[in-house]
Amino acid sequence: MSKLTLGSYPHMLGFEQLERLLERTAKTGNEGYPPFNIEQTSDFSYRITLAVAGFAEEDLSITVEDRQLVIHGRQNDDGAERLFLHRGIAARQFQRSFVLADGVEVGEAQMENGLLHIDLTRARPETVVQTINIKKG
Repeated sequence: MSKLTLGSYPHMLGFEQLERLLERTAKTGNEGYPPFNIEQTSDFSYRITLAVAGFAEEDLSITVEDRQLVIHGRQNDDGAERLFLHRGIAARQFQRSFVLADGVEVGEAQMENGLLHIDLTRARPETVVQTINIKKG
C-alpha cells in the first residue's frame, strides 16, 4: 500500500509545505500533560488554555519559532527538603507544542486560577481576483 500524499492530487498545487507541516505536527511527541483546551473565541480568534496548577509565571516560558508555539514548564523541585508520605502532585517539567498556520499571531498570555490562557488571532483573508491575459502565440 502506497502512502497517500497531497502531491498525489493533481489539482492541489504548492501544498508540499503543508504536508511537511502535518508530518512535523505528528512528531511533536506531546503527552497528555498538561491537559489543554482550544476554543474559538470569534471568527478570527482562538484561545489555548493549559491547566498548569502549581506553576508560577516564572516557571513557564512561551516561545514562537518557525510557526511553532512552544510552552515549557519547569518547577523548582524542593522535594529533597520535604518528606512526602504520598506524592500525587508531580513537580515535573513539560513541553507542549502547537503548529500555527500562516497568518496566526500569538497575542497575550495570562495566568488565572491555575490556568494559562494564550490568545491567538488569525488575519482576515483578503479576497483577490486576478485576471490573466492570454497572449497570442
